[in-house]
Amino acid sequence: MFKVILYMPEKPSNVGNIIRTCNATETKLVIIGPLSFNLDDKALKRAGMDYISLASIKFYPNYDEFIKDYKHKKIFYVTRYSKKLYSSLKLDDPSEEYIFMFGRESSGIPHDILRSSLDNCIRIPMAISARSLNLSNSVAIVLYEGLRQSKFYNLATSEVIKGEDFLINEGKD
Repeated sequence: MFKVILYMPEKPSNVGNIIRTCNATETKLVIIGPLSFNLDDKALKRAGMDYISLASIKFYPNYDEFIKDYKHKKIFYVTRYSKKLYSSLKLDDPSEEYIFMFGRESSGIPHDILRSSLDNCIRIPMAISARSLNLSNSVAIVLYEGLRQSKFYNLATSEVIKGEDFLINEGKD
């Protein structure tokens, strides 16, 4: 239902956090290289914890390879240059695939890609003086808006592992 694409991410800790978020939400992750770090990086593993081995990650060595598979897909590009808010999208059809691309921490998505898809560019509101938000936070904000609209389809909405009444029953044994 949801897919996150990272365009040439630069910080392994952000990628690790995004891997955790994608695993927790059953979201597929696509990473477009080249990368400035190795996917075996310690910071990535520390942030991603044990979720990395469970991750559904597709890696493309560059944008040209990526676009061969995605040229006919509708992608929403998250950028500060859009006038359309991410919250204005209708993302509630579980049969649809909603794809969100996020850019590099230092420079975002290349402007020529954005210009070619202006109707699909979205933004997260922020203070006038702010240039950007943290990449992993941005992914979580946009992804959870879609999940909220879809009524958290296929996700647990109560504690399953320790039991729904864990806090009430804890220590009563």
